[in-house]
Amino acid sequence: MERRKFLKIAGTSSIILAAGGVTFVSTRVPKNALKPWQEAGSLYADPMRRALSYAILAPNPHNRQPWIVRFISETEILLKCDLDRLLPVTDPFSRQIVIGLGCFLELFSLAASEQGYMANIEYFPQGEVDDALDGRPIAKLTLIKQDGLMPDPLFAQVLKRRTNRNPYDTTRLIADDVLMGIKSAASKTVYVGVTNEDKPLQDLRQVTRDAMMVEFTTPEVHRESVELMRIGRSEIEANPDGISLGGAFLEALSLVGLLTRESLADPTSQPFQAGIDMFKQAAMTSMGFVWINTESNDRRAQVEAGRAYMRVALAATAEGLSIQPMSQALQEYATMAPHYKIIHQMLTNHTTARVQMLARLGYCEDINPAPRWPLATRIEQA
Repeated sequence: MERRKFLKIAGTSSIILAAGGVTFVSTRVPKNALKPWQEAGSLYADPMRRALSYAILAPNPHNRQPWIVRFISETEILLKCDLDRLLPVTDPFSRQIVIGLGCFLELFSLAASEQGYMANIEYFPQGEVDDALDGRPIAKLTLIKQDGLMPDPLFAQVLKRRTNRNPYDTTRLIADDVLMGIKSAASKTVYVGVTNEDKPLQDLRQVTRDAMMVEFTTPEVHRESVELMRIGRSEIEANPDGISLGGAFLEALSLVGLLTRESLADPTSQPFQAGIDMFKQAAMTSMGFVWINTESNDRRAQVEAGRAYMRVALAATAEGLSIQPMSQALQEYATMAPHYKIIHQMLTNHTTARVQMLARLGYCEDINPAPRWPLATRIEQA
């Protein structure tokens, strides 16, 4: 009965018409939560805040936006991790959180050079964090004016970059030279691998799909994601982090009681199954993959992996490609162990290297950017 009801309502326009028709659709965009994308570089006259206004647009796990900065002077800041934004179940060692902070650092560096400043970045100025992140800073950032500094061409893609989770166009192949250009965008401190070949592509599609099923069907892991879901414009505006379920269709489903946190967490519900189907389709329409390996798995290596992923994502954007991290198989909780082993056997050639990032590539229609907290909320008050 529930399935028939869901399909009947969800498959017609009546649900949106009942919610207010065109007016309802046109007012579902969380405009305030998207303002940081529109205002980046324009609200601040000083180079530090201008650079930071771009850095906060970095990709990060579950869109937790774990960065917090403390000003030392107008040209010096400390980057810290907001410990209230960790993912203790999905990311038990905060490896992915640190990778997200690395993405932040790379965007900061790109935005600084665009203004004629070199960003001097000192990692872990009070000592490298080991197992559990604590209050010690991840990096000290200093802006140094440098005449003749050439901006990085990747900066032009910062406001265009998206994490696109939709199915990709399986009729459009990714050319070899495009993949090689993406591969070469990262620094030499990490290894970047790419593929669009039939057998590796199919194997990676399957392992990412299967790993995603583990994430969905491990109750405590899936629950952590569900608790971070923001359903509809009001929730997204109130908390512009976490996993956004926005748009007129999903919000209308929520209004009539078909899309709730309870149903999203219930393996017997139709919304739960719809989520699985959506993610399976995404995995199986991947047209290429890119991954990032490091020789070690210390915090410095994780930061470098994040900086490399940021550059890879911008290079993919420059080529008109969509990109989405598919890092489920890289996670360290117990039920993921078989897929963790498989993916490392596939992508490290049986060495001791650590796969830090894996992402799918393909062509897809553009989407809106992810919501963001304003920069002012990410500055630690003295």
